[in-house]
Amino acid sequence: MRRQWDVLAVISAGGVLGALGRYAVSLAVPGSPTGFPWGIFWVNVTGCALIGVLMVLVNEVWPGHRLLRPFLGTGVLGGFTTFSTYTVDIVRLIDSGAPAVAVAYLVGTVPAALAAVYCGTVVTRWLVRR
Repeated sequence: MRRQWDVLAVISAGGVLGALGRYAVSLAVPGSPTGFPWGIFWVNVTGCALIGVLMVLVNEVWPGHRLLRPFLGTGVLGGFTTFSTYTVDIVRLIDSGAPAVAVAYLVGTVPAALAAVYCGTVVTRWLVRR
């Protein structure tokens, strides 16, 4: 039972840090009702790139650290990235009369996030092997 509670504790602590980071970005890069939500877009893309980096590090470089992946991956980066806000932003853009921006955001975010994970993984593996 102890193993479950310590994992839950590090995920919770990491989630708080990640959510605070996302909130800070939303304050620093506020969006308009009809403008492209750049702040959340970059949060998701950057977070996905960092997930790619992290997965290489915790699985191939530091595999023995049992709480590192739950803390950083599920907690910090899971709290930082926000695909729920992504969907709310799409609805908000449509409701605000900006369907073209909504479609651009809808179509652009997921491929950019997947490309970021891939690039983060490939670049980190290359750096680690050097």
